[in-house]
Amino acid sequence: MTEADRTVAGLEAMIGLTEKLTKLLAEQARAFEQHRPQDTSADLPEVARLANQYRAGSAQIRANAKIYETAPPDVRRRLLRATEAFDAVLQRQGRALGASKTVTEGLVKAIAEEIAVKRNVGRAYGPGSQRREAATAITLNQRA
Repeated sequence: MTEADRTVAGLEAMIGLTEKLTKLLAEQARAFEQHRPQDTSADLPEVARLANQYRAGSAQIRANAKIYETAPPDVRRRLLRATEAFDAVLQRQGRALGASKTVTEGLVKAIAEEIAVKRNVGRAYGPGSQRREAATAITLNQRA
């Protein structure tokens, strides 16, 4: 196998990897858009594995620009299209995850407020007694 053949084979593998990762991420984005994040859990290990391979492959191509420059134009064009599709799906998934995060934070806050309202902790009895505000055990993490 010549150096050119190895280059083409490596880029073909990168195209296939990018397309597979794009497909999985599109499915995840669709699940988040449909408010079914639980549907993404089965694919998480595969997505992580492919993402690591993608990261390594793209770093290798960036480190050695000749890999891309010496490839046939049709291979470069297909890699570029696959990468553009991947970027578009990443943006879509980011929007879907952001929306899901906002909904989840709103639900947690509403539940915490409802629990605080319903608690009657600290109610005192008798003349001159004062009611103290209830404490709540729920902690809201604004960075989650």
